[in-house]
Amino acid sequence: MVSALALLAAACGSSGPSDETMEDAVETYARGVHAAYSASLASAQDMDDAIHTFLDNPTSATLEGAKRAWLIARDDYGPTEVFRFYGGPIDDEETGTEGLINAWPLDEGYIDYVEGNPTAGIINDPGTYPTIDADLIVSLNEVGGEANVSTGWHAIEFLLWGQDLTGDGPGARPVSDYTTADNADRRATYLAVATHQLVDHLQELVDAWAPGGGNYRAEFEALDAAEALRLAITGAGELSRGELAGERMNVAYEARSQEDEHSCFSDNTHADIIGNAVGVAMVLEADYPLGVTGTSILDVVAEADAELADQLRAELAASIVATEAIPAPFDQHLTEDVSDDDPGRSSVLAAIELLEDQTDTIVAAADAIGVTINVS
Repeated sequence: MVSALALLAAACGSSGPSDETMEDAVETYARGVHAAYSASLASAQDMDDAIHTFLDNPTSATLEGAKRAWLIARDDYGPTEVFRFYGGPIDDEETGTEGLINAWPLDEGYIDYVEGNPTAGIINDPGTYPTIDADLIVSLNEVGGEANVSTGWHAIEFLLWGQDLTGDGPGARPVSDYTTADNADRRATYLAVATHQLVDHLQELVDAWAPGGGNYRAEFEALDAAEALRLAITGAGELSRGELAGERMNVAYEARSQEDEHSCFSDNTHADIIGNAVGVAMVLEADYPLGVTGTSILDVVAEADAELADQLRAELAASIVATEAIPAPFDQHLTEDVSDDDPGRSSVLAAIELLEDQTDTIVAAADAIGVTINVS
């Protein structure tokens, strides 16, 4: 006869995930972060090469090649934003480089000329800034205001595309800006320095998550498994609702503000949104770049509540489909003349609501495995 104590122990053992499963999920996450940052670094290095090819021989063809390389590299970076929001290497309060990598929105006139002001920006002020180098653009980032962005993805984007001054396409910076225009040489130097600086910052993130010890990854893997998973799930939950559904989509949607879209110069915001949604699923399902996979956070959740894990898996798939259904470019759904009933604008709201709903399930999933996350 099985004792009541044995039955109780068996019941308790089946009520939550095993330590082994949780530890395996932490190890998989650490490998996955390294793989995702490595993939992003590789395509950013390809972008660096393409930009140098353009600067060595500025033509319409080489400019288009540099733009394509930016778009490809941007696609690899987007999912990595799920590794934010918990004080990891990218957004450590003292040493984090997120503000140097991906700060936005960007005041174009802080860097270069804008419509109506041909002498605006650091590039066109050699008197104040005689030498453009990495130390300068890093030191000036967000000085005097959050929109005074001088480094990162969107600085490079602006220098490739220029201002988006049309209603039906991206910016159209002329090749002459890098050949015969005023301060063409300084503009070329700025673009080269900003691109190389981005590569350096991505390399730092790869190094922080590399195997071998002596870095953030070693500290992360040494945490109690529940605490490490709390951090990982916090990143997914915060990106899903507070950042993506909120700051990146709903703010622009409600204000009908094209200035508040993420990649406004290239009209790549729709791809940014998809990439972020993919990143949330990537972490929870352990489906990382470079073929890295293993025990997932959903596997941990399934040991505690299989039905909840299935629900979250379905919601993740639905939110990605919803973001992919938003017609590009994103800014076409933000103009004052577009009705809320317009199919494109309705698709934006539908995606926002699905991302918000799945965040509630992410919070519930964390609770099911015995951890509490706080997301906006």
